[in-house]
Amino acid sequence: MMKVVGKVFEPDPDGNDASDGHIGRRLREIRKLAGLTQAQVAKRLDIRQSAITGMERRKDMHVSTLRDYLSAMGATLRLHAHFDDAGALINNLREADFGFEQIDENQLLLPIFGEAPLPPHRDVVFSIKPEYSRKIVSGEKTIELRRRFPMSVPPGTTALIYETSPTRALSGIAEIGDVHRRSPEEIWKSFGDQACIARKDFDAYFTGVDRAFAIELRHARSLPRPLLLSELRDRFSFEPPQSFLYATPKMREALLYERAKIPN
Repeated sequence: MMKVVGKVFEPDPDGNDASDGHIGRRLREIRKLAGLTQAQVAKRLDIRQSAITGMERRKDMHVSTLRDYLSAMGATLRLHAHFDDAGALINNLREADFGFEQIDENQLLLPIFGEAPLPPHRDVVFSIKPEYSRKIVSGEKTIELRRRFPMSVPPGTTALIYETSPTRALSGIAEIGDVHRRSPEEIWKSFGDQACIARKDFDAYFTGVDRAFAIELRHARSLPRPLLLSELRDRFSFEPPQSFLYATPKMREALLYERAKIPN
């Protein structure tokens, strides 16, 4: 018997079922493609078969019900909001507390339900004080601390280092290793020395939070030349983040030349 395993289903705005709005009919088709009967799905959900029949007759339903139905087939529900001509909204969402995927300069995809995986080659830009950024590129500081950071960032992701005032320039590059999410006290005990921060400054930064993030940085080095904020604004419409952001596709492409000149 065929079974859908690990499949991710996304609403298709161009499909017939999306246009007529009949979610239940679409679920019935997916169930049949997975080779499952109503009775089998009902058993996995520990409900009556008549409840499955009712679901498949509905034109709409709660997201939680839709998630459970698909989960019974080994599938994952993911909902996105796709914005066209969203240049202004992109600028407002570049701070990465809310994860999003930028398709191009004027389109973005926001995850509504289910975490969207970080797209490959998505560089992260950190805002870091000069005294800390210099310790990073010298190899003395190998841990960057954050109050928030996405756990979905994979090892090997490029970290671009933006030095804050008075430098105000993109000055360094590193590679992200593992991301650790623990209590502030656990982070201090495990990574305090590698973070190169005084305990009083550490405590002040993490005041009021019960979880802290320690981001491993490796292979750090300086860019061949710093890219000043004025240039970053002119070329990429870049505005420094308070914490971090994802580099835009245009910015990542333009930086390939700078990064190619950096010895490994």
